[in-house]
Amino acid sequence: MRVGVGVVALLVLVGGCSGGGDGPDKPIAATVSGAAAVVVKGTFVAASAAPSGTTAFLYDPGAVKGPASAQLTLREDAGHTKVTLAVDGFAPNRSFGAHLHAKPCGPDPADAGGHFQHQPDPAASPSGDPQYVNPNNEIWLDFTTNDQGHGQAVAEQDWDLTPGHRPASLVIHTMATMTSPGVAGSAGARVACMTIKY
Repeated sequence: MRVGVGVVALLVLVGGCSGGGDGPDKPIAATVSGAAAVVVKGTFVAASAAPSGTTAFLYDPGAVKGPASAQLTLREDAGHTKVTLAVDGFAPNRSFGAHLHAKPCGPDPADAGGHFQHQPDPAASPSGDPQYVNPNNEIWLDFTTNDQGHGQAVAEQDWDLTPGHRPASLVIHTMATMTSPGVAGSAGARVACMTIKY
């Protein structure tokens, strides 16, 4: 199903996981405040027990307290991209790194590949060069949870996504993102991953 809104055709997607209680994946055309938007919701399922068709994987059960979920919204309008993230059920009073990645999630944490980059590093993928690995060229959504395990983040970019070049997943990491040369973009082990469907 394609919906032409501006330059990029985007959909609202309620992306349920088996066992997540959200129901099957259901793309729905939508416009939010005049801008094209994609909304993805997922309840994370332990990767070791994830059934076929799972789109939100949990790799580190110690990072959550009970059922954990996320909602990601990507909104593109006139060359500007705004991404918002809200999570629930994660360990309280803790900082996590979060980035949009280039490939869809899978049961192996490495399945999501490296970070999505607006201007990809021609020398390496994944890259450790701060010229490419930075919050202006990538979409970073680090968050700190409150006492109830809720966290949220917003990232805004002065560039848009195109049908041929856009992120495929959200990856949550065990620690806040580092920025030094050689380790730029690193945020520890991958805790959870949610596939973005368009």
